[in-house]
Amino acid sequence: MSDRPIAFDEDHAKSYETRFAKLEPMKKALHLVARLGLEGLPEQARILCVGAGTGAEVLALGEAFPSWQFVAVEPAAPMLARCRERAEAAGMTDRCTFHEGYLDSLDDRGFDAATSILVSQFVLDRDERRKFFAGIADRLQPGAPLVTADLAHGSDALVALWRKAWLFADMPPDKVEAMCATLGKNVSVLPPADIESLIEEAGFHPPLRCFQSVLIHAWIARRRD
Repeated sequence: MSDRPIAFDEDHAKSYETRFAKLEPMKKALHLVARLGLEGLPEQARILCVGAGTGAEVLALGEAFPSWQFVAVEPAAPMLARCRERAEAAGMTDRCTFHEGYLDSLDDRGFDAATSILVSQFVLDRDERRKFFAGIADRLQPGAPLVTADLAHGSDALVALWRKAWLFADMPPDKVEAMCATLGKNVSVLPPADIESLIEEAGFHPPLRCFQSVLIHAWIARRRD
């Protein structure tokens, strides 16, 4: 099963953090909510970051909680290399393990928490997406929280606002239209309630919807005992 079954090549990785800098406040707001949702974990907590990309949430949480350990799981080698570079620059490599591959290749259990930020939306098949969340649950301690975020279905007005956001971020208009055309095709954009059902079916208590920024929705859910 693929956590992120599309190509994130070296050029994409190099420009990933800066391409849409004008939308950075959205990402920072999401990271703040993730930090609040994960407060209260053990001082030496181990955090599983699934689809870690270039390490945005690893760095944000690592700065906020300087004793936490992180396992960054990322199948795209260029993205993971950039994640490692950023962790080195932040002085965090002694607290990070970098796993190149999909989640099902990670033989590690007992994590105190997990994150999955804009990842499961790339798993188009519903049952495979449930298995993706179940794989995370299987690697968490009972009661441990997951912070997950994905694009979720919105009204035509929200999609129009999403289009405006990317135009504001200086994405060329033709690429904005192409991106919006992939919603529900290359990217699975389900109603929020459907995503919540998938998470619960995968072994979590009913998730708390804790964040929304246009089409981006986020939840906190705890693994059932």
